[in-house]
Amino acid sequence: MKHKVLLRALMVAASVIFVSAWGAAEAVADDIKVGVVDTERILAESAPAVRALKKIEKEFLPRDQEIKRMALEAKELQDLLEKEGKSMPEADRRSKERDLAALNREFQRAQRQMREDLSLRQNDEVATLQLTASKAIQIIAEAEKYDLVLPLRDLVYRSPRIDITEKVIKALADK
Repeated sequence: MKHKVLLRALMVAASVIFVSAWGAAEAVADDIKVGVVDTERILAESAPAVRALKKIEKEFLPRDQEIKRMALEAKELQDLLEKEGKSMPEADRRSKERDLAALNREFQRAQRQMREDLSLRQNDEVATLQLTASKAIQIIAEAEKYDLVLPLRDLVYRSPRIDITEKVIKALADK
């Protein structure tokens, strides 16, 4: 009998402690201001991101056009060999085949080099943009007294009212 009374008293005490702790946690949670930001959207839609994309496109346009010209030249040479290769003198045909092979190697090398250079260039621009966005997020967080700002990626749920992405995009429009 004493054990039952003692057990009930302990359960009541634990319940009181739990409810008190829960109330304290709610009071603390009410004081914390949290925001989330969609970094992928910032990297795609912000003014600096759009400018960087246009800058990279302009920078790589001549190389892209040269690669397209090489591809067209290789196709024309391939078509010539297919149509007239059997009627050509053997030496001419072999010379054209060597030219085609060399052109294909040069085309593949140029494509690979451009992909690598483009990737490096994009990474540089993304790093610069991330730094600029981080500074903008920090300024907004300090000005609006946020205690915590999290990236949207990997969040299971968030309320739209704590999403500050649009504010960051607007802040970056001035930069």
